[in-house]
Amino acid sequence: MKIPKVMKRYCPHCKTHAEHKVSQNKRKNASSLTYGSKIRAKRRGRARGQGNLGRYSKPAVTKFKMTGKKLSKKTDLRYECKTCKKSTMQSQGIRAKRVEFT
Repeated sequence: MKIPKVMKRYCPHCKTHAEHKVSQNKRKNASSLTYGSKIRAKRRGRARGQGNLGRYSKPAVTKFKMTGKKLSKKTDLRYECKTCKKSTMQSQGIRAKRVEFT
């Protein structure tokens, strides 16, 4: 996937359309379905003690787990404004095997 090194896009800090320098970072994603996060959500009052937190209503993990690794990672692009030097991230990543800046 070819992406230009400099793009003209909206800067929420300047509140104008300005040129942005495009760079790529390694994508980090944490799982939101950990046991501890469910407990913390319950303490915060999100789940009011209804249901079994999806524990016993599903088959064993081996039955529904996807096997094999995905072939491509999602892109993690950062846009740095040339006027105010503030950087913003893209909202959604696009799956690409290789990202090339032109």
